[in-house]
Amino acid sequence: MAAAGGGGRSGAELIQLNVGGKRFSTSRQTLTWISDSFFSSLLSGRISTLKDETGAIFIDRDPTVFAPILNFLRTKELDPRGVNISLLLHEAQFYGITPLVRRLQLREELDRSACGNVLFNGYLPPPGGCHALRALVRAMGEGLADTGGDPGMVRIVCGHHNWIAVAYAQFLVCYRMKETSGWQQVFSSPRLDWLIERVALNAKVLGGSLGEQEKMVAVASCNEIILWALQADGNGSEIGVFHLGVPVEALFFVGSQLIATSHTGKIGVWNAVTKHWQIQDVVPINSYDAAGTFLLLGCNNGSIYYVDVQKFPLRMKDNDLLVTELYRDPSEDAVTALSVYLTPKTSDSGNWIEIAYGTSSGTVRVIVQHPETVGSGPQLFQTFTVHRSPVTRIMLSEKHLISVCADNNHVRTWTVTRFRGMISTQPGSTPLASFKILSLEDIDGHAGCSAGSDIGPFGERDDQQVFIQKVVPDASKVFVRLSSTGKRICEVCSVDGTAITSFTVHECEGSSRIGSRPRRYLFTGHANGSIQMWDLTTAMEMLGKPLEAGGLTEEELLQQLEQCDLALTRTPDMSPAVSFAHPGTPRASSTRYVGQAAGCRALRPGLGSCGQSDAGLGEVGVCD
Repeated sequence: MAAAGGGGRSGAELIQLNVGGKRFSTSRQTLTWISDSFFSSLLSGRISTLKDETGAIFIDRDPTVFAPILNFLRTKELDPRGVNISLLLHEAQFYGITPLVRRLQLREELDRSACGNVLFNGYLPPPGGCHALRALVRAMGEGLADTGGDPGMVRIVCGHHNWIAVAYAQFLVCYRMKETSGWQQVFSSPRLDWLIERVALNAKVLGGSLGEQEKMVAVASCNEIILWALQADGNGSEIGVFHLGVPVEALFFVGSQLIATSHTGKIGVWNAVTKHWQIQDVVPINSYDAAGTFLLLGCNNGSIYYVDVQKFPLRMKDNDLLVTELYRDPSEDAVTALSVYLTPKTSDSGNWIEIAYGTSSGTVRVIVQHPETVGSGPQLFQTFTVHRSPVTRIMLSEKHLISVCADNNHVRTWTVTRFRGMISTQPGSTPLASFKILSLEDIDGHAGCSAGSDIGPFGERDDQQVFIQKVVPDASKVFVRLSSTGKRICEVCSVDGTAITSFTVHECEGSSRIGSRPRRYLFTGHANGSIQMWDLTTAMEMLGKPLEAGGLTEEELLQQLEQCDLALTRTPDMSPAVSFAHPGTPRASSTRYVGQAAGCRALRPGLGSCGQSDAGLGEVGVCD
């Protein structure tokens, strides 16, 4: 098998290895001091061997990662510098080097926690618990087998004020956040006969006088829409079932009015005052936006139309909505993205309006309508021809103009100059950044609903907006990036390791306490039916600030772990236990870990600590 030496003793037998084309020489004793490892099985004949032309045992693995593993077998010490710890752990598991695996897993717990990191804000389990959700999924039968996706996963999450609505395959759940009790489930819909594809939530109508119907939630599938009124006690009553006649592509509220639109050119409106459902035929619709009481529609013929939804009850003519053409693109290209910005000086009639839109040819234009131009309509302000694919998203905010095209979500941004709140030509909009938000979608729909994984941009128009990037369909991690520059703000990893199937960013109102302010949260829906919440306000505040040194570095931790035999150690119990005295004297090599915070989750492979930077390791002591 190999050349022998050292007087013929088996422990001194030399072993020649060819790992991935690189030669290594070591002894049998070095390779086999760990029982039941890959090498013990290999050299005992339990695993068949393949030899190269020189007689060295060939192992088809990465030689770069094998070198530190062999050094650990020789010295029982590990130098982590210049080594990819995750890759090293994977190879150590393959070779069955249990002491090294244990050490690396403990090191990994420095960065991973089942209690999340400082941004983790809360966890909502599946409604009724995992077992109840699985039972409901089984009760659904195979009716959804051809629709794609897991019936128990979260398909869509949307928020309004201090409420969120969570859509599963065939039912909807609403939660409300209270300052004293946190998030509480307040409504669960009956099981529906079809797959939910769109959700709209209205939790507060400013100046509303609708009584119990001031809080409403609606869902849509194909051409059917169901609308419920939500009461504070958690009960819900069905307002009605409406039909658009064509597939519903967008569902949302403008004030208390429920709006449904379709690419085919239909718009449906349910008016909360008149309790009337009205459908209007217009030209094919590609985009929309709402500002104040105005609903603007970007259409296939290059026109932007508007409707003042607040005046629906007073402005009906022959039972038709008054849909008015506001502007027509000079090239008559289809308006594929639309964003409206109302300046701080906007009057109640909404005359002070700025609109950014993108077209099917990739053109980005900004049009403005100031009070002095009301009679003549909006005027063309700026044009950018930087995209060569259709513009899919656009955002005009107080400080930035952001556009996204269909070329793998290519983003272009500009800074916007304002004078007394109005967009200004001095010096005008200047280029700021160019980047991509690559996000792959599952063509079979098994990783979620496209309506629940919109990349953004999210955020109020007077603040920084963000993009949410989920690169691959089954990812358990998303990246939060500034929409203006593409800079990464943070990354969010599922605390239970489940795939993220939907997400949204929503700003919740602050409490009634003095000094309280709204906070921005990322809500992620998961394959197991749970909702996880992340504090983006804190993430934005921490952006650019250096992290202060806290607990052990990975080098310090590994140095401490080298002082004991991990096979003779244990981690803290999962549940608190009363203090007791151990009989007898502990062995010199026995150790225990003392957590920094009482009640922390046990630090052991596959589980995390309490989200502290040092994985909850206050001390690593060796008992004398």
